[in-house]
Parts: sequence; C-alpha cells; structure tokens
Amino acid sequence: MEKNYDIIIAGGGLSGLYAAVMLSQHFKVLIIDPDTYPRHKMCGEYLSLEIETLLKNIGIDLESLSSKKINNFQFTRNGDHTASTKLPLGGMGISRYTLDFELYKKVIKKATFLKERVTDVKYIKDTFQVAVGHSIYKAKQVMLATGKRSNLDKKLNRDFIKKKSPWLAVKMHYKYDMPNNKVELHAFKGGYAGLSQVENGIVNLCYLAHYESFKNYKEIDLFNKKVLSQNKALQEFFTTAIPQWEKPIAISQISFEQKDPVEGKLIMIGDTAGLIHPLCGNGMAMAIHSAHIACKHVNRFINQEVTRDQMLMNYAMEWKRTFSSRLRYGRWLQEILLREKYSNIAYWMIEKLPFLLPLIIKKTHGKIILP
Repeated sequence: MEKNYDIIIAGGGLSGLYAAVMLSQHFKVLIIDPDTYPRHKMCGEYLSLEIETLLKNIGIDLESLSSKKINNFQFTRNGDHTASTKLPLGGMGISRYTLDFELYKKVIKKATFLKERVTDVKYIKDTFQVAVGHSIYKAKQVMLATGKRSNLDKKLNRDFIKKKSPWLAVKMHYKYDMPNNKVELHAFKGGYAGLSQVENGIVNLCYLAHYESFKNYKEIDLFNKKVLSQNKALQEFFTTAIPQWEKPIAISQISFEQKDPVEGKLIMIGDTAGLIHPLCGNGMAMAIHSAHIACKHVNRFINQEVTRDQMLMNYAMEWKRTFSSRLRYGRWLQEILLREKYSNIAYWMIEKLPFLLPLIIKKTHGKIILP
C-alpha cells in the first residue's frame, strides 16, 4: 500500500468523509477509520438545510435519501409546558447510517480508505508521520476528525481531555407514530431528549443526561422509566414505542469544554474542533461546514498559495468567526434549561414573548452555505 500522501484524515464521520470527498478531487488522500460502513453513530439525526447545497455539489441529493422534511420544533418541560415554532431554514430527518454510507461510497471512488485506527501523529521536518499499527504513513498535512474524544486527544494533551465530563448520551431507534415534519425536544431532570423521524419512518431518540441524574439507576431502561418518563410527553412515548435494536448506543464523558480548531500543526474538524450542545440541533451541519472551511484553506496550502502557518491561522480565524457564537449560545441555553429557577423565567418569557423562541434557534444556526 502507498505510504505517501498529500493529506491524511484520521476519522471517518461526517466531517472526515466530506473532507476526503472534496480534497481527493485534486490531491492524494488517505482516510483512516476503524469502523465498517454502514454503521449507526451517536447523533440526533436532524440535519439543518444550511449545508444542502454543499452536499448537492458533491452529488448527494438529500431528497432522494429521505422524504422527512422537518420544519416544526416543539419543546416541553415535564409535558405541562409546551412551546413550538417554525424552524427558520428547516432540515431533514436522516440517519447517520444512511448519510455516512453515501459519503463513504463517494470517498472510496477517489481516496484511499484504510480500516484501522491512528495511534499517533508526529510532525518531523515539515512532514507528518502517522502511526497505524506497525506502519507509518506520511503526508503534507493531517486533519483530525476523530469525534467527541479519542486517544489522540490524550496524546496531544488537549486541555478539554484533562477535565472529567459529567455528560453521557444515549441513542435508540423506535417504531413510533409521530408527525414526520417535527422535531421534539423534551426536558427531564438532569437532561433533555430529542425525537424525530429518519428516512425509513423510524423515530430516533437521542438524549443527553448528567451523570448525577443517572448514577442512582445505572441501567438505561430503569433510568428511562424513572426519570425521563417524569416528562409526560416522554412517558407517552415509552408506553407505545417499540425498540428496533437489541440495545441502545451509549457513550460517556461527552465534553462541551472549549476546544481549539488547530493544535500544533494539526487541523481539527467536526466534533474534534468543537461540539455544540445537542439541544441546538445543528451538530451534523456544523461538522460538514467545518470540513468545508478546512478544505478551502488546505487546498490553498497544498497548491503553495499560502504557507502552512498562514493556512493554520486563516482556518482558525474563520472557524472561530463562524462557530464561536453558536457554541456560546448553546452553553448558555443548556445552563438555562437545566436550572429550574432560570428555566421558569425562560418559559414565562417565551409564553409572553413568542418571537423569542425562533430568535433563539436562529442564533445557533447559520445561513445557506454556497460551495
């Protein structure tokens, strides 16, 4: 197998796959990921349409993959307080199983895909050396798209990885009757859960819970029954919903601490660069958008239009300009919604001033992105 590349991408989620498709049009690209495709991934599976044009540009038509156009948002707390609004841009209900696989099929036509795990990355004499098992691969530039947290974050001694995170996430697919144009967000003690349909009519439940809320139960089914079901909307859901998998996907130590989009000489994309709170419903679009920004700057560097340091500085500046305020609003929203005193005031304001809810949603989303 070839050992020298223009670009190596560690991680084959949305951002890594999109970047591989874009960059392999002009350069030698190696993408490395340990999983097989198609696969299920932890995700709310609501895709904001701000990136629809970017996907069309690489030959992916969302409407051919899913008919679940989502334009309504509903939020409940305990099932007693309900707020709803139209979504400014709208989105699609599409599973990571389907969307990742479509991107993967594009990738393997032009890029090299290696089903392995990157164990280390070193920068030596203006070249990256990427360790995979007993092999070393070399590249002019490396991009990390390894997700919410990985062993590479520890190797790089990133600040966020040094702090224990109290958050865990759970995802499960269910057969359940709900409107296919609506995404629902239901708050419960210590967390919140999202519900929406994906392409095959199955409903995706994905929730974030604080460990302090979960630790007294330990088992997911018991936690769902004792805590989530205190919200009347979720209680109704669990009464009739039929699980489609033997067991849910669950991950812990999800960090919403601030990350840097550039570490040393490495470019971070997707959740590796920064993770928005799931309640904002914009993580999938942000992952693809961040990869799009990175590709533009990497392209200029490989073509010798800018130096490496200029590329890294320009990418970091554009990433922060594009996403920093969304991440900040996400952190504020989570603080408000999970603190009863603040959430009571917030609900009162939304009831009295209904224009606030769409305004809040708009703050965590972008505009239509052109290629």
